[in-house]
Amino acid sequence: MCYEVRRRGTKRSIPPFLCPSTDWPVVKMGFGEYPVDYNPKVHGPYDPARFYGKADTPLGQVKLGEVSSWLARRSVAGIPSAVSRAFWRWQHKYVLPKKTGIAPFAQLAIGSMIVFYAINYGKLGMFNISTLLNRALSYKTILPLSLLFQI
Repeated sequence: MCYEVRRRGTKRSIPPFLCPSTDWPVVKMGFGEYPVDYNPKVHGPYDPARFYGKADTPLGQVKLGEVSSWLARRSVAGIPSAVSRAFWRWQHKYVLPKKTGIAPFAQLAIGSMIVFYAINYGKLGMFNISTLLNRALSYKTILPLSLLFQI
């Protein structure tokens, strides 16, 4: 039987299915789990924006002959973790400070504009500069070329 010790020294029994046991399988890095390499005694409080694994050579310091072995050490399974760390770094820098400015909202608005422009790029052919030039020259408009090219 497991017991929880309260502040005043009293004990309270805990149901057996909530007791920590060494017989249960240990699942690492599921939802709500810490990374395998994280040690609170060494690293202190957990920071989701930090990588706790073994440091590897940065891409800028890799020689051309070692690029293939450097890429072989990479895994597709690490991409969600990298995206999550980048998101938390952005959160810590722009969103979570006490005196947040307009920067995170502007970045979100501009980022969404770029994403939706990329999604609708095929439908926006009328805004292509070559299409505008062809229309201007085919209709024989009086529009001078200096206005088109801002010379």
